[in-house]
Amino acid sequence: MRGLRIAIVGAGLMGRRHIELVAQSSECRLAAVVDPTPAAAAFAREFDAPHYETLDQLLATGRCDGVILATPNRLHAAQGLACVDAGVPALIEKPVTVTLEEGQGLADAADAAGVRLLVGHHRQHSPIIAKAREIVASGRLGRLVAVTGSAMFYKPEDYFDDGPWRRQSGGGPILINMIHEVGNLRALVGEITAVQAFASNHTRGFAVEDTVAINLCFANGALGSFLLSDTAASARSWEQTSGENPDYPSHADEDCYSVVGTDGSLALPTMRLKTYGSEAERSWWKPFRAESLEIDRADPLARQLAHFCAVVRGEATPQVTLRDGLRNLAVTNAIAEAAKTGGVVSTL
Repeated sequence: MRGLRIAIVGAGLMGRRHIELVAQSSECRLAAVVDPTPAAAAFAREFDAPHYETLDQLLATGRCDGVILATPNRLHAAQGLACVDAGVPALIEKPVTVTLEEGQGLADAADAAGVRLLVGHHRQHSPIIAKAREIVASGRLGRLVAVTGSAMFYKPEDYFDDGPWRRQSGGGPILINMIHEVGNLRALVGEITAVQAFASNHTRGFAVEDTVAINLCFANGALGSFLLSDTAASARSWEQTSGENPDYPSHADEDCYSVVGTDGSLALPTMRLKTYGSEAERSWWKPFRAESLEIDRADPLARQLAHFCAVVRGEATPQVTLRDGLRNLAVTNAIAEAAKTGGVVSTL
């Protein structure tokens, strides 16, 4: 099974994590590290893998069965097309492309060539999200009414010193962080059709937002509200509550989502479920039946890699397609536009 050859393109923070996961996998092996930097060459030697400076050099060898693109966003479209031309399946880190037009062109090319491409929205491989979707689909919450969510955390000053572009337009939490949350919200509640947003840079005073309040309309009639901030001393974010990323301290008593229906509500990631016993018992005078659901904890990135291997072998279809990734990008772009204009922006 370890004969499946997976190459990692881009040896930055995310690329190195993918390299480590491939090295640990029982289903695949590291075919190559592709990155022009000397640090990447040293990293490849550490894992006893070939090193190439460019993706074209790798593809010319024919020595890979699949590629993970963990490169800067601006390179995704061209590198994705190179994989399509070579007939090599690829997992592309989010956002899938810089523009919707680029992404649509890449999706069309992949469909025409029959090459399987995935987008690295790894939270969609989370056991927590999977269990929550199961509860919603079961009807235990009744008809969905609303969702509240938050991604509030504090980015230290060295985060901005290491990347001064993060102080400028495009470097704020809407375009950097919100795309993760959009993927979660769509998975839990359904398609987002319109958004409103207020943004502020009051705390840091940068040229880009640091705090955003967002309203969302869903196709099924549910409404949502979301608070986003990278300057908030709060633990109410997915990374700080789910326990799925060991790089962050985890606060198991906190939730960052609440999905509410006519019969009950589910808090994530604690998986605290409150429901009425029957339709006749629904009233604010009546107590809820409360329980905490058990789930099997697992690393979503490792599960994503296993899924990618299954897709490469032809045993599965992509769980997060390019068009799924483009929907997340479209909604995120709409939030940025709504924050700029103060109006309601359609995502369709």
